[in-house]
Amino acid sequence: MPTAAAVAGQSLLDPTNHMLIMIDFQSQMAFATKSIDAVTLRNNAALVSEAAAGFGVSTILTTVAEKSFSGPMFEEITRAFPGGTLLDRTSMNTWEDKAVIAEVNRISKPRIVLAGLWTSVCIVGPALSAIDQGFEVYVIADACGDVSQEAHERAMERMVQAGARPVTSLQYLLELQRDWARTETYEMTTGIAKKYGGAYGLGIIYAKSMFGASEGH
Repeated sequence: MPTAAAVAGQSLLDPTNHMLIMIDFQSQMAFATKSIDAVTLRNNAALVSEAAAGFGVSTILTTVAEKSFSGPMFEEITRAFPGGTLLDRTSMNTWEDKAVIAEVNRISKPRIVLAGLWTSVCIVGPALSAIDQGFEVYVIADACGDVSQEAHERAMERMVQAGARPVTSLQYLLELQRDWARTETYEMTTGIAKKYGGAYGLGIIYAKSMFGASEGH
């Protein structure tokens, strides 16, 4: 029998063991996205962005044909990273862009977390490419979208079959926090959840307003 120890599993994400790449959250891509509605997509993108920024996760923001075709990146994302550089590409596969790869190598983390539009093109490409080169890949499934539910689901299946690990936006935030006794990030985490965590966020507002409740005590 194995012996249990009160330590986190090695496959869990923490703020220091991965980089986040947010890909092509742009108007032109969103117009044709049908697997998730635009309000939910923008909400989840904001949740992921504020979580990453708040925990100091190394983050790459990249667009495709921003000025000539696809439009600017969602303000919910750029607002979380004021002054951040957006790497614009011509390639559909982010992993084939030399400027992006130079930044990946500069950050030098073994795990890649991906979110963006569309799942079957702009997420599958870097996911499979990074896996081929020895990186661990996580995909935030509900911060991705595609032209149909079928396209999104088949893309997620393809990446999982290749070894990618699917997560969700709220899961990403809570996995970075992990312990409510971490008081230095407690208010930030619950604040993000209150804004973007749906019914869970309403529950936090209720508990704190009615009972002064706190998960860390």
